[in-house]
Amino acid sequence: MIVSMLRQPSGCEYAAAALRPRLTLHTINAMAESFFATLECELLARRRFASHAEARVAIFRYVEGWYNPHRRHSALGHQAPITYERAYAARPVTPTLAAA
Repeated sequence: MIVSMLRQPSGCEYAAAALRPRLTLHTINAMAESFFATLECELLARRRFASHAEARVAIFRYVEGWYNPHRRHSALGHQAPITYERAYAARPVTPTLAAA
């Protein structure tokens, strides 16, 4: 996972090299810090977990059940991925000409 690599000194260079064409390390760090701040504010600060396993399950459910599908993305016109995908699937299909 890129985020975990960024928090380890040995992974920084790898993540930077792998994503250099699209993002700078500064941008990746900013995104990671934003994610962790949101996670802490919306989930971790509101609950106490009885075990490490319980915390892992809660974080997984938060990320996969809400954060990834419902948060808004500027690249999608400030729409949530689910909203964008539903609109995309509902758009009229333009017929294409078959090659002769």
